[in-house]
Amino acid sequence: MIDKVLGGAGLRGQVAGRTSLCTFGKSGSGLSYRGYDISELGEHSSFEEVAWLLLRGRLPTVAELSSYRRRLKSLRELPQGLRDILEKIPVRSHPMDVLRTGCSYLGNVEPEKTFSAQLDVADRLLAALPGVVVYWYRYSHEGVRVSTDTSADSLAGHFLEMLSGQAPSKFHARVMDISLILYAEHEFNASTFTARICASTLSDMHSCVTAAIGSLRGPLHGGANEAAMALIERFNSPEEVVEEVLGMLNRKELVMGFGHAIYRESDPRNLIIKKLAARLAEGHVRAHFYDISCAIERTMWEQKRLFANADFFHASAYHFMGIPTKMFTPIFVCSRVSGWAAHVIEQRSNNRIIRPSAEYIGESPRPYLPASER
Repeated sequence: MIDKVLGGAGLRGQVAGRTSLCTFGKSGSGLSYRGYDISELGEHSSFEEVAWLLLRGRLPTVAELSSYRRRLKSLRELPQGLRDILEKIPVRSHPMDVLRTGCSYLGNVEPEKTFSAQLDVADRLLAALPGVVVYWYRYSHEGVRVSTDTSADSLAGHFLEMLSGQAPSKFHARVMDISLILYAEHEFNASTFTARICASTLSDMHSCVTAAIGSLRGPLHGGANEAAMALIERFNSPEEVVEEVLGMLNRKELVMGFGHAIYRESDPRNLIIKKLAARLAEGHVRAHFYDISCAIERTMWEQKRLFANADFFHASAYHFMGIPTKMFTPIFVCSRVSGWAAHVIEQRSNNRIIRPSAEYIGESPRPYLPASER
C-alpha cells in the first residue's frame, strides 16, 4: 500500500538521497545554494560566480572569478563537425532536441576519459551549449552562421549578443545573468534526478547531461515558460483574462507556470523575476503583457490559491528582451547544466547505484499455453 501511494504521488516528499548543493525552506527566502540565499545571490552575484560555487563548493576570489570568466570565454568555440551537424537539423526541430544532439556529439569528439576531468567537461558544456543552440537557431531561421566567439565577458551577454547580433544593454545583460542564477540549481527535480541516476551507473558526464536535457524536454518540467507565453499572447488586455482563465479551469485545462511540487505559499525565484519583468515592460510596445500576466496571476490565486512559479514571469521578461519563445527552455539548460554537473560530481563522490523497487500490479502466475491452444 505504501508503494502504491508513493507511485501515485510521483515520489513527492520522499527522500531519495543526500546533497549539499541546494535546500528549500530552511531560512531566508526559502531557497539557497550551498547555504547562500537566492535573494542575495540574485542581487549581488553573477552566474559565473554561482557556477563556480556549485561546481567547486565555495565562492571564488576576485582573481579566481576573473580567471574563470577568461576560461569560459576561451571554451566557447564549436568544432566544425558540430557546426556541420547543426546546419543539417531542420528548422522545425525543437531547440531542446538540438541541445540534446549537440551535447551528445561533444561526448563523441571530446569524451570524458577519466572522472578527474569532470570539472573541465562541466566548464566546456557551460561555455559551449549557448553557442550550440543559437548557432542552429540563427542558421536555420535566418541563414546566418553566427560567431560563437563574442566579446561579451559573461555567458548572459554572450547568449544575447549571439542571438541578436549586437551587444545587449547593461540592463538586459544583467536581467539575463540573474535569470541564469535563478535557474542554476533546484535540488532533486526530475532532470537533476535523471542526471544522478545516470551518474550512479558511473556513466560519463555527457551522457548524464544528455539524459537530463531529455527529461527537461517534457512540458511538465521545462516547458512551462513557453506555455505561459502562449497563454499571455492570447489576450489583448487584462480585462479579457478572468473569463478565459475561469473557462480553462472549468474545462480542467492546465494553466502552466503555477504551483510547485515543493513550495507551498510562493516561489522565491518568482518574486525576483517579477520585479525585473515590470522594469523591462516600461516603455515596451507590448508592455500590456506584464499587466496581463499580473491579471492571470491574480485570477489563479483567487480561484485556486495557486501562486506563480519561476517560469511564469520569465515568459514576459524574455519576451521583452526580444528572445523567441522557442528559445525559452534552452536558456534553462544553459543555466541548469551547472547544477546538473555539480550533482553528477556529488553523486560520483560517494556513489551507490540508484535502483528503486516497484510494486507489481500485473497478472497472477498463470501457465503458458502453446499458440495452438490460445
